Amino acid sequence: MANPTSLLKRLLLGRPFRSDRLHHTLLPKRIALPIFASDALSSVAYAPGEILLTLSIAGAAAFAYSPWVVAAVVVVMATVVASYRQNVHAYPSGGGDYEVATVNLGSKAGLGVASALLVDYVLTVAVSVSAGVENLGSAVSFIGEHKMFFAVGLVALLTALNLRGVKESGGLFAVPTYLFMLAMVSLILWGMFRIFVLGDDLRAPSAGLQIVGEHGLSVGATFAFAFLLVRAFSSGCAALTGVEAISNGVPAFKPPKSKNAATTLLLLGAISIALMVCIVTLSLKTGMQYVENPAEQIVGAGPDYVQPTVTAQLAEVIFNHFKPGFYLVIFMTALILVLAANTAFNGFPVLGSILAQDRYLPRQLHTRGDRLAFSNGIIFLALAAIVLIVAFRAETTRLIQLYIVGVFVSFTLSQIGMLRHWNRLLRTERDPARRNRMVRARAINGFGAVLTGFVLVLVLATKFTHGAWISIAAMAVIYAIMVSIRKHYDHVARELTPTEERPVLPARNHAVVLVSKVHMPTLRAVAYARATRPDTLTALTVNVDTADARALQAEWDRREMNVPLTIVDSPYREISRPIIDYVKSLRNKSPRDVVTVFIPEYVVGHWWENLLHNQSALRIKGRLLFEPGVMVTSVPWQLDSSAGKNLERLDRDLTRTPSRGPRAGEEE
Repeated sequence: MANPTSLLKRLLLGRPFRSDRLHHTLLPKRIALPIFASDALSSVAYAPGEILLTLSIAGAAAFAYSPWVVAAVVVVMATVVASYRQNVHAYPSGGGDYEVATVNLGSKAGLGVASALLVDYVLTVAVSVSAGVENLGSAVSFIGEHKMFFAVGLVALLTALNLRGVKESGGLFAVPTYLFMLAMVSLILWGMFRIFVLGDDLRAPSAGLQIVGEHGLSVGATFAFAFLLVRAFSSGCAALTGVEAISNGVPAFKPPKSKNAATTLLLLGAISIALMVCIVTLSLKTGMQYVENPAEQIVGAGPDYVQPTVTAQLAEVIFNHFKPGFYLVIFMTALILVLAANTAFNGFPVLGSILAQDRYLPRQLHTRGDRLAFSNGIIFLALAAIVLIVAFRAETTRLIQLYIVGVFVSFTLSQIGMLRHWNRLLRTERDPARRNRMVRARAINGFGAVLTGFVLVLVLATKFTHGAWISIAAMAVIYAIMVSIRKHYDHVARELTPTEERPVLPARNHAVVLVSKVHMPTLRAVAYARATRPDTLTALTVNVDTADARALQAEWDRREMNVPLTIVDSPYREISRPIIDYVKSLRNKSPRDVVTVFIPEYVVGHWWENLLHNQSALRIKGRLLFEPGVMVTSVPWQLDSSAGKNLERLDRDLTRTPSRGPRAGEEE
């Protein structure tokens, strides 16, 4: 019968999948779109607001420039989508930006991209979940008062859903993602119909408010206002987060993988651009006022004034008295913000697996779990996001400042890598049609490299002091950690590489059986040691109590064991040190000899029994493992309680194998 822990695991995660079921987890486009697009689509809920918030610093007149800022963001997004469509065709293995940079720019550039993406994925989970909880908190005060705990709980829920497997979690996330799209499309179409067809004069709830800009900053202040436009543009570029996830998730698509991934990218870009443009248009048409600091910028607003979000204001004015439509938009907006974290839960584990295969991360991140998901990567991402949420107390305004930098680092290096990729292929390609396609792709990636590099500079200039430096520091730390891990694995591989010399056989084998009492485990250990036919054999005990040592010697002689019993004194009542010294003395007599130490151990069935037994044996074994030329052999004795152990569970854990074997030169 399965134990309660196993039953709970099966209830939460489902039954394990066989490795040959991997192809059943591949995604069709209709499921892949909500899985990989939720992050980018969720930006519609806050990217337009970020633009308006920044422009409000110069006063209400600055809102007139929002279409130009949005147009610039749209150009960048269209360029990035077009560029990544080239990436997924050229590198469909799932390495994404990391693979592109590594192959074309070298391992250092690849690690730079990987560190940026890992930071960005963790921030995606922390920011998206925190933003979703804040939206829910505006409707339910209890959630708002305990948003950190709810955010941590939602991360745990997303972790459990993703541990069930990519396809199953995708099915769960598809419905709310499509409902969000339906809610936003309904909001936009009905709003456009009322304004442009019916001629209704729709006024947002904040349209009548009087807005003042910061002192000394206005539309007429040329240099300061130009910098503000750049800052608004960099804030609006948050809409691009998540676009790169599809290039990392190509292996999750059904064949033809590259074509389906490219199509999903195109759909993602088109939907995101359309929603963003329409929301900003409706915001201007309804006279919406959305400011960074309501208490100071809105005339007459007190410190308790709560500013509704952009989507909330639009839903209120467009649906007017139709409350179901209003609540659908509010609820689905909050839900999509939470589900946006699912993009990271699909991208981070795949990238972590590839980095682990290349020996830049621990090998445990490379293996698949019971449900054929990269379980260790999912759990690691969840823990890192929870640490950020707790550290920043789920404050979206503080977390958002760390955002965007990582994704534009990966954008820029990836596009530069693609330029080298096409240049290398063009040197050998002679077919005119193929050369034309390559030249066209190179032009797209070249423009993308210039544009994303320029945006990266702007983002660093406008956000560095607001928190972007934390992301840069985190990237540097992760980069250093990955380099150190690779050096360690390489060093171990060199140590384990067989030399041309044949191994020298030991001259003699000295066997030592550790004895504490004359009981069944000891008798079995002595019998097994004799069966190995060592050159010398002795039983060894430590005298910490003279009476006990004499009793043990008497029992040994009475049983006529035919194995000499050596008693070493321990005046300070130590056990480990006298044994180590005795074993060393055997080795010192002849360095070509080996010493085999046989340690009787109890096999118990309950965890708490391990606390009562085997402690001395574990300490001695752990110390002996560091002695060269010393072999340690455990001789188990099964106690009755071990008969109740759930061996099926142990068998499942032991037979779980990685999806791919280790790389050449890598230790098991």
